[in-house]
Amino acid sequence: MITSAHLDFGYPWWLSYGHLPLVAGSGLALLVGYWRQWPKWTLILLSPLFLWSSTAFLAARFVLNINGEAALPTQSFLRSGVGRVLDIGAGTGRSSIMVLKARPHATLDALDLFGESFEQHFGPSQSPQQRLLANFKAAGVDQRAAIVTADMRKLPFAPATFDAIVSAYVFEHLNREGIEQSLAEAARVVKPDGDFLIILVAKEPWFQYTFGPMLMHQGFHGANWWTARIEEAGFQVLEEGTRPATLYLLARRAQRPVTTLH
Repeated sequence: MITSAHLDFGYPWWLSYGHLPLVAGSGLALLVGYWRQWPKWTLILLSPLFLWSSTAFLAARFVLNINGEAALPTQSFLRSGVGRVLDIGAGTGRSSIMVLKARPHATLDALDLFGESFEQHFGPSQSPQQRLLANFKAAGVDQRAAIVTADMRKLPFAPATFDAIVSAYVFEHLNREGIEQSLAEAARVVKPDGDFLIILVAKEPWFQYTFGPMLMHQGFHGANWWTARIEEAGFQVLEEGTRPATLYLLARRAQRPVTTLH
């Protein structure tokens, strides 16, 4: 049986292990300081650095754990369990695999532009499509997944093609115009009463504690801001919730499908 140990989502090492050099350095300095009887003020200054880097590492590695498999944040998404799903901004497949494992009778189109921003986030290696396909095979879901290279702001699908849409940690990378274009396109290609699950980085105290000003993208917006943008595109937000460093909103397309971009 293939296990998740073969999955490689390609996020940079520092997101999971970047705090370790500070843990090792400050910890070693404290040990040497106690042994050599350094002045107390030096040890007092080193102790918070060791405490912060240690707890931040544990949070990044075991709470956020972006290089591990993700769990579907709500069981209300595609409750029927069947249908065709679109993953907007699939990247290396973390959100696609999340959906395909949670909904074993669904199929999925994993869409990404696979351009410059992909290499910035995941680094150069084999082609992005090959990396994504390798993860699908490792997860055992490749027979139910298709890979599509396209821009999320201009989706290459007919209106009302999909039963549901998911997008995870993607919309934060867009400016206001790009967000509105992409949401309008999502509303166009999903069926009436189809689900739209958007997963976003949340501005939470522990997230700021762990990463400080990093990973800001276009900045953070709260649930009310995203709800307004989503409903302007023609969805109704039915559920919102949080996970560690994550805000998710589940919306449903209105009965009348959108046929053109606004």
